[in-house]
Amino acid sequence: MHDHPADHDHEEAGEWKKLALLAAASGVLGLLSLLAKHFGGPESDWALLLVGASCLAGGWDAAIDGWASLKQRRVDVHLLMLVVAAGAWVVDARAEGALLLFLFSTAGALEHFAMDRTRGAIDALLDRAPKKARLLGENDIETEISVASLRPGDRVVILPGELIPADGKVLTGESAVDESNLTGEAKPAAKKPGSEVAGGTLNTWGRLIVAVTKAEVDSALQRIVRLIREAQESKAPAQRTIDRWGDTYAIFTLSASALFFVFLKFTSPADAVKEAAPLYRAMTLLVVLSPCALVLSVPSAVLAAIAAGARNGILFRGGAAVERLADVDCVCFDKTGTLTAGEPEVAALEVFPAGADRQRALNALLSLESGTTHPFAAGVVKACQKEGAVQIQVVGLSNSPGQGVAGSVAGTRWSVGTREFVGGHDLPPAPMAAGAIVSEVWASDGTVVVRATLVDQIRAESAPTLDALHQRGIRTVMLTGDREEAASAAAKQVGVQSYAAALTPDAKMAAIRRYSAEGHVVAMVGDGVNDAPSLAAADVAIGMGGRGSDAALESSDLVLTDDRIGRLVDAIELSRTARAAIRFNIIVSIGAALGMAAYVVFNQAPLTLGVAVHEGSTVLVCLNGLRLLGYRPKR
Repeated sequence: MHDHPADHDHEEAGEWKKLALLAAASGVLGLLSLLAKHFGGPESDWALLLVGASCLAGGWDAAIDGWASLKQRRVDVHLLMLVVAAGAWVVDARAEGALLLFLFSTAGALEHFAMDRTRGAIDALLDRAPKKARLLGENDIETEISVASLRPGDRVVILPGELIPADGKVLTGESAVDESNLTGEAKPAAKKPGSEVAGGTLNTWGRLIVAVTKAEVDSALQRIVRLIREAQESKAPAQRTIDRWGDTYAIFTLSASALFFVFLKFTSPADAVKEAAPLYRAMTLLVVLSPCALVLSVPSAVLAAIAAGARNGILFRGGAAVERLADVDCVCFDKTGTLTAGEPEVAALEVFPAGADRQRALNALLSLESGTTHPFAAGVVKACQKEGAVQIQVVGLSNSPGQGVAGSVAGTRWSVGTREFVGGHDLPPAPMAAGAIVSEVWASDGTVVVRATLVDQIRAESAPTLDALHQRGIRTVMLTGDREEAASAAAKQVGVQSYAAALTPDAKMAAIRRYSAEGHVVAMVGDGVNDAPSLAAADVAIGMGGRGSDAALESSDLVLTDDRIGRLVDAIELSRTARAAIRFNIIVSIGAALGMAAYVVFNQAPLTLGVAVHEGSTVLVCLNGLRLLGYRPKR
């Protein structure tokens, strides 16, 4: 087996077919050698030639990998298998040696097939990447160019049934776009002017004109594929432990077999032959102790889980995230953009005192909010623009995380953010419907005060998701920088078990560390932008991939690529399924090795039995990991 399965990403696709062909040749030649032995006698030249050819075919790949390990001064399982096969010839058990190499090469082909399938599940994303685009040039003349030539600002035409060539924003036209290759969601998403679209997704029925916002290399599709490939090379903690002790274990196996041989040499009868012969029994022990199944026990499950997650809108950024998420017993949520839709609309825009220059105040508010990434900014900017406000250059812009921003507009210093930050007055709240999730953005220059009152909506999936987490014994907490009133209204509607409001980014981080100190394994769900400190403090950082996707993809251990909070439950279930598969694989691999080793030491076990148990356990852990590729979320 391959000691470093992540290296398979650098192999030629379909490598398993070559290995399967060698394994098949080894098996056929082995059977022919048995026929030649039956009809021509055990020492038939044809029997010897055919069994030798069977060993050559079965051991070819092992010899290549074993030689590569020797050049690195390492002892791996390939060398162990070759030593056993050579020993089998010495003790006149050539058929058993051929069987060992046949089964070893067959298991190797199956291993490569499993890895090829996981890689293929990811490469399938790239198969949806278009190669050509309809560029809309001057005078609206269409020209077909390569997607690689597109640049931000270009306009492209997408006809019904065509793939969208690059990430962009719809300028004109309406349609529905199939985004299942990125999000796992089968239902097409409606698109209209202003909607964002992702490269590689399918335009179903309408004609769209799209302004390109990102070059091909920076597209959501390319970034997701790139990050998944990095994840496949990032080993899980259990795999790192196995790798760390892999070479030591191989040396231990050789040493234990050698000592067993020496012990038997002095204690066995002088006329011991075949299964009772010291070398024969030592070779059998070497086979059953070889760590083939153990080496594959973790990566076969982890890589399959990563591929299955990607197909369902869940991006694990490494084996550590797959394993760690299964242990999470406390999930902390940001409010805006996570439990809520994250697109609050301004319900009231007030300027105080009544006689103040409203246009001047709104110009300042618009100018400062245009330069921020806060979730409330887009709604405030849109409301100001509706009233005819214009953007003015801001001088000396400064940012106070969790509080607000300040800068000079038309020679006057303005601050925008929380009421405390801008020094707002105690004003009566704007009239809103009971139970509304109300937030406020304030602005002031010391004499004039602006208050924007925004209303957000709870995501439809939020309450069912939290209920599903509670059923699994997972504690839920909402951490928000918003006002107590808005936090309380949101907490009641989604059913979160506890919440904290008016938190700065540092306070959120301190809260997560407090839960960790209490013994919880904590996951933090946020948008990856304002929640960066708390995401970093959590055991598992979970980003919402649609909002602030660049930051989410780069700072999170796990990304929900379509912003559907319900994917969190799917991710936890997949992680727990993968962990169960890993534990089963480790138990099977260690149990088979130790159980057969004990049997070999205290009994005269045939080499054939040792080979069958050893390679059988290897095939079993491969198949058990491979089954995760068929994982489907339970709805």
